[in-house]
Amino acid sequence: MKKLALHWKIIIGMVFGIIWALLSSAMGWSQFTIDWIDPFGTIFINLLKLIAVPLVLFSIIGGVANIGDPKSLGRMGGKTLGIYLVTTIMAISLGLLLVNLVKPGEMLDEQSRIDNRISYEIWAANEGHVIKDGINYLQKPEYFERAQEISELSKSQLKDAAVADKMKSVKTGENSTPLQPLVDIVPSNFFQSLSNNGRMLQIIFFAIFFGVCLLFVPSEKSLPVMNFVNGVNEVFLKMVDIVMQGAPFFVFALLAGVVSKMAGDDIGKVVEIFKGLSWYSMTVLIGLLLMIFVIYPMILKFFVKKIPYKGFFKAMSPAQTLAFSTSSSAATLPVTMECVEENLGVNKKISSFVLPIGATVNMDGTSLYQAVAVIFLAQMHMIDLTIGQQITVVLTATLASVGSAAVPSAGLVMLIIVLSSVGLNPAWIAIIFPVDRILDMFRTVVNVTGDAAVCSIIADGENMLDYNEHENPSETFDLDS
Repeated sequence: MKKLALHWKIIIGMVFGIIWALLSSAMGWSQFTIDWIDPFGTIFINLLKLIAVPLVLFSIIGGVANIGDPKSLGRMGGKTLGIYLVTTIMAISLGLLLVNLVKPGEMLDEQSRIDNRISYEIWAANEGHVIKDGINYLQKPEYFERAQEISELSKSQLKDAAVADKMKSVKTGENSTPLQPLVDIVPSNFFQSLSNNGRMLQIIFFAIFFGVCLLFVPSEKSLPVMNFVNGVNEVFLKMVDIVMQGAPFFVFALLAGVVSKMAGDDIGKVVEIFKGLSWYSMTVLIGLLLMIFVIYPMILKFFVKKIPYKGFFKAMSPAQTLAFSTSSSAATLPVTMECVEENLGVNKKISSFVLPIGATVNMDGTSLYQAVAVIFLAQMHMIDLTIGQQITVVLTATLASVGSAAVPSAGLVMLIIVLSSVGLNPAWIAIIFPVDRILDMFRTVVNVTGDAAVCSIIADGENMLDYNEHENPSETFDLDS
């Protein structure tokens, strides 16, 4: 009997997790699920993050040192960042195109949009912003009482703990200099960077610096270091193999916890959440699915003809299903690397350099969602953003995606920056917060798929791609193989 592929096992675990969550909600067991099942999902993410940081460190050091030529490294680094930048701009542009065509913010009833507009005008007046579109409901006597009521509601919006936390994260960097992101890349204490997954760029900087220096050390002295680095790297890859054996159960626990936290003991709550934001959610999902199933395959077809459409998704399915479950590019990185190397045939010299950088700077799914979210929020508040403001969204979202933490819901923090850049209320993230966790799962799949596609393009350009279609790529993770 043919062995069931790992990605199918993970999908089965996801389905059972959702079924269990809905059943426990109907039976009033949601608290039991949150207390006794969800923690196993947290353990799984922690295990993957535990492996991710040292794996990135040793993989990049080994990859850079094995390239052997600093000029080749510089060329490959430039190509990597260039292609990542292009795909990010493509994703944002696609998001803007869709949201301007569908206009999900205009699907709300007229009275709700008027109330939203009044709340915006109140906020703009308090912040000292000048409203330039000529609409001003606060000056109309018939809306005076309603404006008083909305003013009280607006004050309570900022009391949301989750929103306040995201706002605080952004305010800590408000007084920084324009070059602060560059300063943040260079760590003052490398060991502190190792203890924080949000400082992945600092780890990448140190690893590249260390690897480049190894290139200039005489081979008789660098060889013992290289043997150590390669040996440790193999140990961490084996840890990935072992952890992935429990992936179906851990994914079951993850999904059961996510849905239970949303639904509580009322299944209808999930339905109501998505009903209110259905057009917005649909617009984001269409954009994300187009990126996964149309844009990336088209790019691959143009640059890498040897990888067929089905072959690419078959090879990446374990990483994609895991990305969907964990909502974290960093947690999925070890599996992404193994899928790309073993199933797509990308040389480790390429994958160990390109993928860790991609997990940090390439946030196509997150950037697309930000573009849709900003225009959606503007539409529902009866604000027409100009072409210039929408270009500002493209630029700000692109820059905000670089160095953003590859962890769940990091996109919300980035969204605050993008909203502020076009003069909109950053507290509006509370409106889309209820559906963010589910959409974040799809965004992470886009991010991981984009990393793999770019990695394949770089490998093919460097003549380091040896793709041979496997009968069952997921068997890469079997302990007996």
